[in-house]
Amino acid sequence: MTEEPERVPAAKPTRRIDARSLRGLAHPLRMSILEALGLDGPATATSLSQRLGESTGTISWHLRHLAEHGYIEEETGRGTKRERWWRAVSDAKLLNPAEFRDDPDTRGALAVYLHQLAQQFFSRTVKYLGEDWDGEWQHAATFSDWRDLRMTPAQLAQLNRDLMAVIARHTPAPGTEPAPGALPVIVQIQSFPRREQGAE
Repeated sequence: MTEEPERVPAAKPTRRIDARSLRGLAHPLRMSILEALGLDGPATATSLSQRLGESTGTISWHLRHLAEHGYIEEETGRGTKRERWWRAVSDAKLLNPAEFRDDPDTRGALAVYLHQLAQQFFSRTVKYLGEDWDGEWQHAATFSDWRDLRMTPAQLAQLNRDLMAVIARHTPAPGTEPAPGALPVIVQIQSFPRREQGAE
């Protein structure tokens, strides 16, 4: 499972989430902070506090924790000693849950991370549905699922690689100016096996 596509523009580094960094990230508020910085850009503890409904002290503590694990960094040259600006580190984060299958010390953190990630995906969708978009954007967006696929693990992995390659082709190179009228777009892909009813 990947949080971001495996195939990304060459200038964007890839970070594999290991056990230590997973435990450093696997907290609902830390994941919400990282999501806010990733989606909306740099922010201060005060602005994040207002957005997320937590005290500034609590947000600051979690910001330091995220920085310690390399998920965010201070935006130097901006702000003051009392009001620091933070930004998400620009990298593609890769997570392979199978690496932690037999690690009891990390299994709890993995469960928190994956469930929070799924909640973030769901919340983004619900937010979009509650907003008033014009017909052109509504027509362009989609909610689709396919239920008639039967695959081996190798086939499913190849399908995911193919999908990520398509997304990579549409990912602009750093510094590229967006087309007139372009807005940020979220693409969420979930692909996983389903146990058949009655199967042992």
